[in-house]
Amino acid sequence: MATSRAAPRTPTIPATMKAAALDRFGPPSVLRLHTLPVPKPGPGQVLIALHAAGVGSWDASIRDGSWQPNGRPKFPLVPGTDGAGTVVAKGPRVRRFRVGDRVYANEFGCYAEYVAADADDVGRVPQRLDLRQAGAAATTGLTALQGIDALRLRRGQTVLIYGASGAVGTLAVQFAKRKHARLVATASGRDAMALVRRLGADAVIDARRDDAIERLRKLAPDGLDAVLVLAGSDTLEGCLDLVRAGGRVAYPNGVEPEPRRRPKIHLIAYNGEGGPREFGRLERAVAEARLRVPIAAVYPLAQAAKAHARLERGHILGRIELQIRRVHS
Repeated sequence: MATSRAAPRTPTIPATMKAAALDRFGPPSVLRLHTLPVPKPGPGQVLIALHAAGVGSWDASIRDGSWQPNGRPKFPLVPGTDGAGTVVAKGPRVRRFRVGDRVYANEFGCYAEYVAADADDVGRVPQRLDLRQAGAAATTGLTALQGIDALRLRRGQTVLIYGASGAVGTLAVQFAKRKHARLVATASGRDAMALVRRLGADAVIDARRDDAIERLRKLAPDGLDAVLVLAGSDTLEGCLDLVRAGGRVAYPNGVEPEPRRRPKIHLIAYNGEGGPREFGRLERAVAEARLRVPIAAVYPLAQAAKAHARLERGHILGRIELQIRRVHS
């Protein structure tokens, strides 16, 4: 007996949602669970039912008021710059996505059950990643890949990734390896060094050690061709002294202190940008690198304040994440 395939059900979208939001700037404790209206997708937007959201240092800057990316804030303010989930509705003029698509977004307001995101800031989740991994990989993945691309690495060149064990660094290590470069990385502590080695670094040094510069000099006797700077420290400038004339140093805006300019060295500051083309390149890079997304800790949405308190303690190997829904993918 022939059977007909049932049409996909239209998701039921509630009027309100839970969100971790703040009513004023301040310490982690200002993040509290709110009940807010579910946003409606406007023209060119998709509504995403979020399963997971990344927690990053830039979120802490939004929470304490030191960074206000959209101008004067409107409270209650929902932080979060990236997350992953499924499309449940879309506004006019959206052609790239359908209801039910698994997506990840580089969008503000992801500490919530739903977010309305500009379709240009959304990509399909790469086949290799589940929604939990993807929730921690949009902003960090774009930032890592665009930093490596800015260095224009060629086979056999020696590159240093400074600050390789964090959310961006762990992905940058893997993207650099797909360029067949010789990769040296910095990480602090035994666990961090072991993680970076597992991800593909050819050599790892602890930048806190007094002999860090001398060890780097021995590892790169002919100098460094390129450096991706993801953290600032007293040791950084000594490492940059080893960059060869004509070499390239890239860093995402927000790294402090910024690397100082040097003659005959190309210094490149950049932002991790979203867009259809950028997400397409990220999808290809994830497949080529067989990307792994290290998750340092997972907190439920209601414990966003605890996630930020952990963030402030530092020394995080990979990414902290909020679990918003159970992930079945």
